[in-house]
Amino acid sequence: MRIIPAIDIIEGKCVRLSKGDYNTKKIYNENPLEVAKSFEDHGIQNLHLVDLDGARSKHIVNHKILEQIASKTALKIDFGGGLKTDEDLRIAFESGANQITGGSIAVKDPETFKSWIEKFGSEKIILGADANNEKIAVSGWQEESKLELIPFIQEYQKEGVQYVICTDISKDGMLKGPAFELYKRILEETSSEDKKLKLIASGGISEFGELPKLAELGCEGTIIGKAIYEGRIQLKQLEKFILQKDNF
Repeated sequence: MRIIPAIDIIEGKCVRLSKGDYNTKKIYNENPLEVAKSFEDHGIQNLHLVDLDGARSKHIVNHKILEQIASKTALKIDFGGGLKTDEDLRIAFESGANQITGGSIAVKDPETFKSWIEKFGSEKIILGADANNEKIAVSGWQEESKLELIPFIQEYQKEGVQYVICTDISKDGMLKGPAFELYKRILEETSSEDKKLKLIASGGISEFGELPKLAELGCEGTIIGKAIYEGRIQLKQLEKFILQKDNF
């Protein structure tokens, strides 16, 4: 299971929100590159970079930060937040993103999202399936749609989607533990003998002991945010986890 720390950006600073609420913003570092380098120094290879200004503005905003981190570290970056057009994607990939995450667009403009899968390949496009009460939420989680989470994922699997980041919004930033039961069900209902969803768990991670459980469930990756910034999980622990995994 890949360990994927998150850096959320508002006005060029590294922040965290609770349940996607911008009023709960807490600044952890003025320099996202510094944070990214500290992850890399501990053997971490992946990064989830979210442009929260972009999510609000509905177009890419913080691509300079993406470019800075991509050019000054070897981290493989998945980038999301407000990506709506082919031009947004062109900027993201040219700025150094390895993958992009599309959430609201997959709900509100499915034809564009499907065209991205076709154009860029399913290795490059991650479906952001963020849910409240198992209903898909959009627009930086400010709106709830009528779409049911698991059928939504299944529909996009038919379009070739391999990677899905699923956040249970009620748990995001709350440090109360992830949605184990939900992830178990998603994996059971979306996997067949010839096709296994690459599910990336996100939201609620509160302590190191939850990571092996997510790995056991079959999650392909897990995104960790506030637990790192609040010192609940140490980078040294993550380094050890990655080393053990690499030795198997």
